[in-house]
Amino acid sequence: MKKIVTIQDISCYGKCSLTVALPIISAMDVEAAIIPTAVLSTHTMFSRFTFKDLSDQIEPISEHWKEEGLKFDALYTGYLGSFEQIDLMKDFFSDFGKDALKFVDPAMGDNGKLYPAFDEAFAKHMATLCAKADIIDPNLTEACFMLGTEYKEDGEYDEAYVKDILIKLTDLGAKTAILTGVSLESDKLGAMGYDSEKKEFFSYFNQKIPAKYHGTGDVFSSALVGAIVRGKPLQEAIKIAADFTVQSILLTEKDAEKPWYGVNFEQAIPSLIKELDE
Repeated sequence: MKKIVTIQDISCYGKCSLTVALPIISAMDVEAAIIPTAVLSTHTMFSRFTFKDLSDQIEPISEHWKEEGLKFDALYTGYLGSFEQIDLMKDFFSDFGKDALKFVDPAMGDNGKLYPAFDEAFAKHMATLCAKADIIDPNLTEACFMLGTEYKEDGEYDEAYVKDILIKLTDLGAKTAILTGVSLESDKLGAMGYDSEKKEFFSYFNQKIPAKYHGTGDVFSSALVGAIVRGKPLQEAIKIAADFTVQSILLTEKDAEKPWYGVNFEQAIPSLIKELDE
């Protein structure tokens, strides 16, 4: 069985980060190992949540795994909460990444703004981790902050703007960059990517749903890594992940009063498995 280790925080209640990654990857017939970077009572869209940083556990876990000779098919990082954790992931990539896909979701902002805990210096430091990755999948906000590039809203940019950002992202060092949440037509939303080794652009677009839900980036990234490890070509893996994310949102629309909670990805897993096995 293929193995992915994902390193990000875990919320005891709420749909994001490890609470999303673990069930999705497991459902895709891939073993999911985890390193929790922090534990929260709920995700951060709740008020008065508790938080315990686990940075001091990352290196001991890594050392134990090295002693056990553990190997993985992919290393997948999500939300990292500090400069220290970014640096620890660089060491982790060096220790376990020789024969593994290194995938970074630089989760740190959206809608033109960084999350409250982060600043521009943090974004620049995240770029140093992206430099060591095989694949990165920032959204437009995250990409612009890492590059120091002007952020543009949907409808304000064109394909040339997106392609320029993708090239600059791979110039950081990553072999392939995928930009999520791209919209070049008013009714379409999807992802565009650039393979710097093949010098090729690619894209996939699905319907644009006029609503925003918490954790959809984690849903997309987890399904994408799982599909790649299952042997799907990158462009097909992007389609699988995007379709799964859209289906998860559609199944959540009846719960529109709580878009901040997350999406009903569990109900969409049968469609994910069906598309994965086609």
